[in-house]
Amino acid sequence: MSTIQQIESLQERFQSKGAIISLQQLLIQRQAAKIVDYVPYNRSIAGISGLHLSKMRGRGIDFEEFRPYQQGDDIRTIDWRVTARIGKPFTKVFREERERPVIIAVDQSSSMYFGSQVAFKSVIAAQAAAIFCWMAIDNGDRVGGLVYGDHDQSLVRPKRSRRSALHLLNQIHKFNTLLAQQAAHHASNAQTPGTSSLSQSLAEIRRITKPGSTLYIISDFTTMDETAMQYLNQLSRHNNVVCCFVYDALEENLPIPGYYSITDGENKGTLNTFSSKARKAYQENFKTRMETLQDDFMKLQIPFLKLRTNQLVVEQIRQWTAQTL
Repeated sequence: MSTIQQIESLQERFQSKGAIISLQQLLIQRQAAKIVDYVPYNRSIAGISGLHLSKMRGRGIDFEEFRPYQQGDDIRTIDWRVTARIGKPFTKVFREERERPVIIAVDQSSSMYFGSQVAFKSVIAAQAAAIFCWMAIDNGDRVGGLVYGDHDQSLVRPKRSRRSALHLLNQIHKFNTLLAQQAAHHASNAQTPGTSSLSQSLAEIRRITKPGSTLYIISDFTTMDETAMQYLNQLSRHNNVVCCFVYDALEENLPIPGYYSITDGENKGTLNTFSSKARKAYQENFKTRMETLQDDFMKLQIPFLKLRTNQLVVEQIRQWTAQTL
């Protein structure tokens, strides 16, 4: 099977479409997660035994090195063969395995309820969250998360169980469905500032996150502000943070030259895309915004994953992890 055929096959099986994602589609992403390479993070310093290597040295199953015995070392770690051969006591040092809690923050606010091709940003964010969730479960991690909308948020504390994953996916589905209902019945809410924002969500995540965790933030970062950056700075010091930027092709470039009717649900207008100057300015504004986000995250050593709504989600994640390894 050619690469194009493989991608088409994956698209048919895993790609979610439209403005709403079903719970079944979130569950199916477990199969999609199996084709993504696991990225081993080594900053884990959590004190719970688990399935991932950490930089902490101690007793575990993976041998690290021999070194001269030091006062206070456990005598059970002395290697008597090496000691007899060298004539001085030598001890074994192991690299401990550690569990890595994974926390997934999913933006389901009104700015995410948009899409011009294949799926809305809110659907892509939900699908990506499901893939990360199943990857964590399949790798023996504790998984939890926070789903937030314009006026509410739901916290799922990290646990190493399929039930915890299902609880998180249920909350994502609930918020995704609620977002569609709000857009259909209260279109004016899109213009109303929400009481929940990225900074408030990060504040809640910081409260429950233990050092050594991995944190995925999936959003269009419309509500990114100075406070949110401060929280990201604090979280990235002791955790593995990955920012996933979801965007639509229409945000990147205006459609082909023409007159387009547009509406926010209440007001109607006309968009003129014949002007090459306007088209270029529009493109530059988006490019500047993306580069600014990327530069800000780079300063904090936070990986930046871009997710386009009209491309296969699992393939975008797979390509990113392949580059990361």
